[in-house]
Amino acid sequence: MPSEPKHIVTSFEADLKKLRDMIATMGGLVERAVADASAALLTRNAELAAHVIENDPAIDAEQHAVEQFAVRLLALRQPVADDLRHVIQALKVVTDLERVGDYAANIAKRSIVVNQVASSFSLSSLRQMSMLVQQNLKSCIDTVGEANPGKAIAVWRADQMVDDLYNTIFRELITYMMEDARNITACTHLLFIAKNLERIGDHTTNIAELTYYAVTGENLPDFRPKGDQTSAYVHNLNV
Repeated sequence: MPSEPKHIVTSFEADLKKLRDMIATMGGLVERAVADASAALLTRNAELAAHVIENDPAIDAEQHAVEQFAVRLLALRQPVADDLRHVIQALKVVTDLERVGDYAANIAKRSIVVNQVASSFSLSSLRQMSMLVQQNLKSCIDTVGEANPGKAIAVWRADQMVDDLYNTIFRELITYMMEDARNITACTHLLFIAKNLERIGDHTTNIAELTYYAVTGENLPDFRPKGDQTSAYVHNLNV
C-alpha cells in the first residue's frame, strides 16, 4: 500500500499540534477558574467569585471550537490508528474540562453564600484538598500536551488522596452541624463545595485515562483507586 505524500503527513501533524494547543488554551482557562474559585472561598472574595462565574461561557466557547476542529479533522483527514485515537481523545477531554469549569463556577457561587455567613470553623482541610486537586489538574493538562503515559498513571493514582481528604472533610462538616444547628447553612454549602472538588478530581482522572489510551493504545485497569466512603458513614450515623 503506497504511503501518504510527505506534505500530507506534515500537514496533518500540524493539525494535531494545533488541536493540542487548543486543548492547552482551554485547560489554562479551566485551571484559572478552579484556582480563582478556591481563592474566592478561602479569602472571602466575592468579586473574584463573580469573575469566575462570568468567565464560564469562555470555557464553553473553547470547547465548541475544539469540537468543531476535531470533527473537521475526522471528516477531511480520515485518521486511523494512533492519529484517530488522539482526535477522539481531544473530543472527550474537552467534555471533561467543560464539566470541571462548571464545577468551578458552582464553587464560586456557593462561596458567595458561605462568605455571607459567620462561621468559626477551620477551612484548612478544604484548602489542602483544593491545592491537591489543582496540582493534579495541572499535571493532567500538561500530560495531554506531553503525551506522557507515566505522568498519566501518576495522576490516575493520586485520585485516592483526593477521596481520602473528601471523606475527612465530610466527617468534619457533619460533626459541626450536629454540634450546633447554626452551622447547618454554611456546612451544607461547604459539603457541596467539597463534593465539587471531588468530582473535579474524577474528571481529572478521566483525562488521565484518555491520555494513557491515546498514547499507548491500551486501557488502564477498570478499577481505579476510589475512596469515597461518605454513603457508608451517613448510613452508620445514629441520628
